[in-house]
Amino acid sequence: MKVLKFGGTSVGSAVRMKDVAKLICDGNQKIVVLSAMSGTTNSLVEISDYFYKSNTSGALERINVLEQKYNEVIEDLYSKIEYKTEAIKIIKTNFEYLRSFSKAVFTLFEEKAILAQGELLSTAMFELYLKEIGENCALLPALDYMRIDKNAEPDTAFIAENLDKVLNSIPDKMIYITQGYICRNFYGEIDNLQRGGSDYSASLIGAAIKASEIQIWTDIDGMHNNDPRFVEGTKPVPYLHFEEAAELAYFGAKILHPTCILPAKLNNIPVRLLNTMEPDAPGTLISMQSKKGTIQAVAAKDGITAIKIKSGRMLLAHGFLRKVFEIFESHHTSIDMITTSEVGVSVTIDNTKRLDEIVNSLKKLGTVTVESDMVIVCVVGDLPTENVGFQAKAVHALKEIPLRMISYGGSNYNVSFLINAEDKKKALNALSQGLFS
Repeated sequence: MKVLKFGGTSVGSAVRMKDVAKLICDGNQKIVVLSAMSGTTNSLVEISDYFYKSNTSGALERINVLEQKYNEVIEDLYSKIEYKTEAIKIIKTNFEYLRSFSKAVFTLFEEKAILAQGELLSTAMFELYLKEIGENCALLPALDYMRIDKNAEPDTAFIAENLDKVLNSIPDKMIYITQGYICRNFYGEIDNLQRGGSDYSASLIGAAIKASEIQIWTDIDGMHNNDPRFVEGTKPVPYLHFEEAAELAYFGAKILHPTCILPAKLNNIPVRLLNTMEPDAPGTLISMQSKKGTIQAVAAKDGITAIKIKSGRMLLAHGFLRKVFEIFESHHTSIDMITTSEVGVSVTIDNTKRLDEIVNSLKKLGTVTVESDMVIVCVVGDLPTENVGFQAKAVHALKEIPLRMISYGGSNYNVSFLINAEDKKKALNALSQGLFS
């Protein structure tokens, strides 16, 4: 069985939902994971914000606008009056539920319940449409099997056991529809897998059922060899190793959520990236196979802050790096890049929420310099040390770009460069010209 995930753009209108139905109704059994309709999660975040601020009228106004959008979709999606009536009933129930939060104290728990409504709406509407066109389908409620543990990590054993129970309770269906993103936490409360979590849901489901393939359907034909928003003439990469895809996803390739790779990789399940608008395009296949001796792609990660700690005490002093890392760990802030010298260490972070506290702690170890508005540019491919020249080729392509840091050796698949944000477009185009032309 395959697992197919469709993002918000793919189900963003009645026309798009019908296109997805044509794609999946091929006579093969599958699980289909849906995101919320495009724009819905942002609207639900805004509604939650109004409730947080005790602005009930503002929240209700935004709820009314969103409900009208769904009513318009219903009008275009269903042709038979009985299905249209049922859809209106479903929508009314969900939006009355949203309005009910105006009568209670609003906390993070209520916000997560609100954010779950987007996926609950899209899957209910889509399942109803499949029934209208005569498909043998059923809804798999994600809240019945998807759970995170006390550390907010997926409880894979629970997921596999309970998903199997749910599937066995409704056997012999050709298409199972389920929600991405949403789950329950260890205490049974509605929670989520964070933004981009629908990719994660699909990968976790694929791992739980030992799927033959996981397909991620978006609005672009695979993972491109550079960012098409800044570089003209980019091309989809046909094949990527799991490690290459993980590096690209982490360092800025928006098509795939970074967390999606690990469950598929651990269970050796191929992941295929496909385009809903161009279903015949081959896309990108991610697996344990790699294209040897090739630079595959370039990605860029924005919003980077560089921190340099300079200290004469570092020279020949064991334990210095441990103290530096412990400071970041205590403030729950991960490090993207690190370089060291005899008298200093430079690191980069993308989460500046605790920056002031981190800097204050680091000043106990040495002189601290902070630079913001930086970008990490990542070159990914088959880059082990025996493939001489690839690193030099990347550096040469950036010969006119001021390089603030270079990181290589932590992986056989990645060499990264820290540059100023103002140089990002120039750097991406230079790499495209130097590496792929």
